[in-house]
Amino acid sequence: MLLRPLRSWAARALRREGPGSPGPGRGTRGVQRPAWPRDKDRENEKEKKSVICVEGNIASGKTTCLEFFSNTTGIEVLQEPVSKWRNVRGHNPLGLMYRDACRWGLTLQTYVQLTMLDHHTRPQTSPVRLMERSIHSARYIFVENLYRSGKMPKVDYVILSEWFDWIVRNIDVSVDLIVYLRTTPETCYQRLRLRCREEETVIPLDYLNAIHHLYEEWLIQGGLFPVTAPVLVIEADHDVQKMLKLFEQNRDRILTPETQKHGS
Repeated sequence: MLLRPLRSWAARALRREGPGSPGPGRGTRGVQRPAWPRDKDRENEKEKKSVICVEGNIASGKTTCLEFFSNTTGIEVLQEPVSKWRNVRGHNPLGLMYRDACRWGLTLQTYVQLTMLDHHTRPQTSPVRLMERSIHSARYIFVENLYRSGKMPKVDYVILSEWFDWIVRNIDVSVDLIVYLRTTPETCYQRLRLRCREEETVIPLDYLNAIHHLYEEWLIQGGLFPVTAPVLVIEADHDVQKMLKLFEQNRDRILTPETQKHGS
């Protein structure tokens, strides 16, 4: 099968080693097997653990949320691998995409999908994993926005979608809870201007509006794409101190419900 060479190539790419060259895999015709095999002990281990994704627009407060819970015992935090998106062997695909989405959208989103897959599949060391966004929002929000806005050709969109669909069918990238930090695009735009990240200086309000509407379609209205986990909505237009209080008020709902345990 293709899986073992694919997996080793992905690991090498993420470590920034030499380019992978997957060799021919071997399999049995007519026999369908899991594409990413896991032993029984790992399956049993995952059943005892929770995976929670914090979702929201750019500058919606996701990092603040993760930092709030990062010192809690039994929690591991995985922030978006933005540093990797800014530096792939000396190249900055994130900055390139913001400046010319038509040219660099596929390039960035291919790497985003790879790095988010790494986050979903790396061994979980704590009972609760708190992730900033997910492979699902990469596809359902950001790839979708590139395509809808006319900045991604249909062939690129179809290829990324095929990759994503294969991953979802064959690899466990499920989550147990989605925490949606719901903000107005205007609030996000004000926060962007205050934090002054280089790549974000070119982001217009229209872009934040488009991302907001896709999140609303996906997580609030439903029907756009599958929502395979419960969604906890936290209104996040408030200042930092108010948001910290809201995170504390929702601590148990986010971290401890038994009904949201992975594999149950």
